[in-house]
Amino acid sequence: MRNSRALAVSAAAVAALGLAAPAAVAWDSASNIVALPSVIARGGQMTITVDGCPQGGTATSGAFPSTRLTPINGANETSKGTATINSDAAPGSYSITVNCTGRQPLTRDAAFTVIGGVRGGLGGSSTSGATPTDMAIGGGLVALAAIGGGVFWMRRRAEKRA
Repeated sequence: MRNSRALAVSAAAVAALGLAAPAAVAWDSASNIVALPSVIARGGQMTITVDGCPQGGTATSGAFPSTRLTPINGANETSKGTATINSDAAPGSYSITVNCTGRQPLTRDAAFTVIGGVRGGLGGSSTSGATPTDMAIGGGLVALAAIGGGVFWMRRRAEKRA
């Protein structure tokens, strides 16, 4: 009985220490740069969140201009900002460099990927139109459907007479 009490007290002490340990961590540099969404089109907006950046700072990349990071109220030493991807950014992976006030700069390689835009204008279609082959295939499918519908209708009509 005495051993089980000692075991319970020890387990409670270990649990309390384990729960208090994350709160006692103090960062001396920025860490954990998160860019969401991680795949984005040109002209889109992306949220950048940085842990260990309690006073804010800036985030830079080759795909967007320098973006201000501001502290998040209620979040322990975390800052965030919103970056707009340049409309002329080339498709590919990009790094983000964060400069937090009073901290060492941090770079995250391949933090996000810019994808190319779609063809605009005519709904992404080409201006050459349908080829003769496309027309022949489409016409054949329409004719086949008309013949099949006629046969089905004639068979149903014959069944009603019987």
